[in-house]
Amino acid sequence: MLLLRIIKNKYFLTTIAILVWVLFFDKNDLFTQRDMVQKLRKLQKEKEYYASEIENNKRELNELQTNKKSLEKFAREKYLMKKDNEDVFVFVAR
Repeated sequence: MLLLRIIKNKYFLTTIAILVWVLFFDKNDLFTQRDMVQKLRKLQKEKEYYASEIENNKRELNELQTNKKSLEKFAREKYLMKKDNEDVFVFVAR
């Protein structure tokens, strides 16, 4: 009897219809919100990664600009540069 009265109540039915619409059929439904939260977390992790990479690159750049030995080491390792009286041998690991 009570259940029948609740079902016939137009305010209750309207509230249920609005909740169903908002939760499942709206463009910002639950599933879309969950996907957006996951995407936000992923982007925040990427932001932290790139911020740390920027800091590392700034430190390396400062080291290269201030220390000639580290600049020479960097040039030899990354660009295979050599002095005039030296030979360079490159070993490729398989």
